[in-house]
Amino acid sequence: MMANLENLRHSAAHLLACTVKQLWPGAKNAIGPAIEDGFYQDFDMGDIKLSESDFEKIEKRMYEIIKNWNKFTTKEVSVQQAKKDFADNPYKLELIDEFAKEGKKITENNPGNFLDLCKGGHIENPDKELKYFKLLKIAGAYWRGNEKNKMLTRIYGTAFPTKKELDDYLNILEEVKKRDHRVIGKELDLFSFHEEAPGMPFLHAKGMIIWDELINYWKEVHNKADYKLIKTPIILNKNLWLTSQHWIHYKESMYILKIDKEDYAVKPMNCPGSILIYKTNLRSYRDLPLKLGEIGLVHRHELSGVLSGMFRVRSFHQDDAHIFCTEDQIEEEVINIINLFDEVYKKFNLSYNLELSTRPEKSMGTDEEWKRAEKALENAIKKKKLEYKLNPGDGAFYGPKIDFHIKDAIGRKWQCGTIQLDFQQPQNFDLSYEGPDGKKHRPTMLHRVVYGSMERIFGILIEHYAGKFPVWLSPVQVVLMTIADRHVSYAKKLQEELKNLNIRVELDDRQESISKKVRDNQLQHFPYLITIGDKEIETENLAIRNRDNKVTNIKKEDFVNYLIKEIKERI
Repeated sequence: MMANLENLRHSAAHLLACTVKQLWPGAKNAIGPAIEDGFYQDFDMGDIKLSESDFEKIEKRMYEIIKNWNKFTTKEVSVQQAKKDFADNPYKLELIDEFAKEGKKITENNPGNFLDLCKGGHIENPDKELKYFKLLKIAGAYWRGNEKNKMLTRIYGTAFPTKKELDDYLNILEEVKKRDHRVIGKELDLFSFHEEAPGMPFLHAKGMIIWDELINYWKEVHNKADYKLIKTPIILNKNLWLTSQHWIHYKESMYILKIDKEDYAVKPMNCPGSILIYKTNLRSYRDLPLKLGEIGLVHRHELSGVLSGMFRVRSFHQDDAHIFCTEDQIEEEVINIINLFDEVYKKFNLSYNLELSTRPEKSMGTDEEWKRAEKALENAIKKKKLEYKLNPGDGAFYGPKIDFHIKDAIGRKWQCGTIQLDFQQPQNFDLSYEGPDGKKHRPTMLHRVVYGSMERIFGILIEHYAGKFPVWLSPVQVVLMTIADRHVSYAKKLQEELKNLNIRVELDDRQESISKKVRDNQLQHFPYLITIGDKEIETENLAIRNRDNKVTNIKKEDFVNYLIKEIKERI
């Protein structure tokens, strides 16, 4: 996000806080940052229940208040002064104590009639620049993201420099609503969620067809690229997680259980299992690179407030691969991975951009190791002549990474694929291979996913295609619709022929008009609808209606050959 846009949205969050406190004097504002697509502000509303029906009133007052706002003035204050200024706000007092403990400056901002605790980052002329904003939704959010804390009311909004940018964004949001994978998933009978397993999706029969097709394509691409496909257990002993240091860095997100009085954990990631397989044999430099791929079931304890359909779940399948290689093979292998990712994303008509993330504050390893790791990833990107964004300090605790942000049909970006370079786990697990000199050497490890998670890519593709999947992914590829009962026998025979060719076909022989059958089946976004009547039986030509509602009469043999080609080539 550009700095001026971030400052605009940050300023809008202050305006929202001021407005809500004026309209509901008992409200206490907590935090209100700018985010990727807008801003939010958290409030403790006491017994007051806000709803989106209040937005019109809030926005009207926001426009009134902003007319009297001047430039934000920032001043540094003492801890005592800050506590005096925010004596009635426990959330600000907690932040003040935290800043004081960390030795940070305490600063306040005031654009005219609203004092807030803030480090700065605002627009110069609020009354002139902050004109185009919109409140979007309300959600619950635990204070500081901790479910043990109080649930606050979070109001989301967005702001843009121009009316056109705001209108364009709101139009996209309307399109997003039409494409909501949770709604389409229910309409197309693909998956469901149940309170008996919160955050853990249930795939229905039609959803499983899409799932299997995605996995089959994944396997085909990886077999072609010389990956060895494996499967590892989902429950592993605590000692393994101590060795990998996930127990130290990731314990809060892990599901832990006792087996025979010992601690075990449901795996939050697949890498330790791949490492154990690597260790089952003595490895030579001739064996490297060794590429182990696994679509592994993992579990992570996400807070209930952040669960979101298939996009944010607690139980999901990572399409992992772990590549064990020599250090001088790193660049070539990263390039190979980029090529594989490019092939997969193009299959779904998804464009992408790259982000390179470097060493975070909390990390493992030496400065020298991190420098070599970061340089290797950077060199691979440059050799591919790809542009990338640098994210300093945003790497994994064990190594730097390249993230792939894909762009869908309506321009939204999703973080899916990632390549992570790891010098640390091979050390933790004392991995080795015999070099050409007959001595033991330490391999390097690359972690990577292309889909990211099966559940997440499933949801993304539902919205990307708006439920209109390409033929090879569609749960039902052809629907045969009979005009009258006398046509059912022929339709059943044709259905059997298509099934024997591995074409997914359904028969709609309901005693309904053909126009109603067309409408009903079009709502399911099936690729081809075929009407069966006297003429079709007599000529063996098929009346085929596609998704564009275009009807074509074609010989049965020609249509079947075209359809088989379309499915086989995943067009």
